[in-house]
Amino acid sequence: MEFLITSLVVVLLPGPGMLFTISTGLMSSKRASVFAALGCTAGIVPHLLASVLGLAAILHASSVAFQTIKYLGVAYLAYLAWAMWKESGTIALRGESPDKKLSKVATRAFLINILNPKLSIFFLAFLPQFVPHNAVSPITHMLLLSSVFMVMTLAVFIVYGVFANGVRTYLSNSPALIKWIQRTFSGVFVALGAKLAMAER
Repeated sequence: MEFLITSLVVVLLPGPGMLFTISTGLMSSKRASVFAALGCTAGIVPHLLASVLGLAAILHASSVAFQTIKYLGVAYLAYLAWAMWKESGTIALRGESPDKKLSKVATRAFLINILNPKLSIFFLAFLPQFVPHNAVSPITHMLLLSSVFMVMTLAVFIVYGVFANGVRTYLSNSPALIKWIQRTFSGVFVALGAKLAMAER
């Protein structure tokens, strides 16, 4: 129960993945928001596995590896900010997105999390705290905890995305508000990129 409560608090905290899912729900279809949630969740899988297998310790010890992934993440967040700013002022109301666009949404969401090296360090510090000292197989226990965390992340992100999509039709009647929201998200991604750029191991 302690792990579930702590994980829920962590998942509910705003981050790049959550903001991307919400912005997708606002600016695209309900289906697209679900694909964004799936992509974000898939993006944390390598970090969880790296933590469980101890690879995160290598990332933490290697300044070059950490800095390389970090700045790739910063560049990608800057790209998302630019793309959102460029497209600001429009909301497509043509129904569901085509599969090609949905796969693009999922890929973008995946890259947001996979290019954030702080996630590996976080899970490396987070998961072991909830493994019993007398656990027969600590790795198996951490894999189970990781699975629970991923399911919780997916569920919460889908709720955020679907809720955001629910208010999308109300926004369609206010182009000025649409532009303000999109440019606000663009600015937030810039701020998150700056925060990641200043992150230390």
